[in-house]
Amino acid sequence: MSFMDTLKDKLGMTKDKAGDLARQHGDKVESGIDKAAQVADSKTGGKYSDKINSGADKAKNAAQNLGGKGGSGGQSGQS
Repeated sequence: MSFMDTLKDKLGMTKDKAGDLARQHGDKVESGIDKAAQVADSKTGGKYSDKINSGADKAKNAAQNLGGKGGSGGQSGQS
């Protein structure tokens, strides 16, 4: 059993439950990712903006996939 599986078991959260939460609060998840990216960009003085933005986009796509929205299109399809 992987670490994440063990962690999910300990927290009592299944993938379905996580997907339900991602569907219900997708806008808040994306907003949190954007805020975290802004803080990281600010703390690094903009030196890693491209990498931070790329990581934020990938995190949003992962959250959308978890929530069953699909990763193509949508609000996070920006480059």
